[in-house]
Amino acid sequence: MTEQESSPTRAPQSLTEATELEIPAANAGERLDSVLAQLIPDFSRSRLQTMLKQKLILVDDAPATRAQRVLGGERVVAWLIPREPTQWSAQPLSLDRVFEDDDVLVLNKPASLVVHPGAGNQSGTLANAVLAAYPQSANLPRCGIVHRLDKDTTGLMVVAKTELAHRVLIGQLSSRTVKREYLALIRGVPTGGGIVHEPIDRHPRDRKRMHVQARGKIAITHYRIEKRFNGYTLLRVSLETGRTHQIRVHMQHIGLPLVGDPVYGGRPRPVAGTAPELMDAVREFGRQALHAQRLSFVHPRSGEPVENQCAPPADMAAILDFLQRHATAQ
Repeated sequence: MTEQESSPTRAPQSLTEATELEIPAANAGERLDSVLAQLIPDFSRSRLQTMLKQKLILVDDAPATRAQRVLGGERVVAWLIPREPTQWSAQPLSLDRVFEDDDVLVLNKPASLVVHPGAGNQSGTLANAVLAAYPQSANLPRCGIVHRLDKDTTGLMVVAKTELAHRVLIGQLSSRTVKREYLALIRGVPTGGGIVHEPIDRHPRDRKRMHVQARGKIAITHYRIEKRFNGYTLLRVSLETGRTHQIRVHMQHIGLPLVGDPVYGGRPRPVAGTAPELMDAVREFGRQALHAQRLSFVHPRSGEPVENQCAPPADMAAILDFLQRHATAQ
């Protein structure tokens, strides 16, 4: 190994200028990678370990190893590796901001908006809009978008604006401490609320669909009745897990499909005693009647609780009003 490989004396041209810091005496005896993760919170421990492996972090002018123990007082020089920027294009689109600070952004997503670019949707997505409004998000995984909603599901989403926020929010999602509550209009009138605890996997024949499958991933959905109508019910639904199409699949599985769901709803069937104009309104509702109304999490930097909510969009509010007026007229 050459001297240049073992002990870089200047930053590689592809990196930014070095960050210098001193190991606090209070951290004496701890592993270097653990201490660095505390001192440089915008970089994950795994990324710092990669930099240590590439000998881009020096301790008292010598290449460091991730497992070495610190004494306190050491001088650290680190060349921090920037992420490869995303190749998605920026596209100025309207963003409905519900909450924002230096670390996080909470958005109210409209219907018909795809979250990430993909086959057939390289532009016009939420990610394209985030990139245009926040160019620095190009350096974050998936532009900082930590979870998703289906194209035609409306409501609240949280976007990380910093690497620290992204890492912490991903951790909260994994530990199920991010709370998400939805309004779902379903066909049918259940006697009460309940829990659907059924694993979900991709459909073996139709790869665009999901279904309940014993070998699938654990999926838990809680629901309770918000309001009953004639033949339809508005549910308040909360998630413990976040599987693709989870609410839609679980509601279909228990025989309570979402109104307007083009994939899992089946053909709208007349409900006994339903006026023709109401059936027409249900048929014409052109998407799954699902709205992410509430979203709460712990702020990644301050540790304070953050809770936001937003009203259903106009199309869902209109059909709920129609159902209410029809029920009152009975």
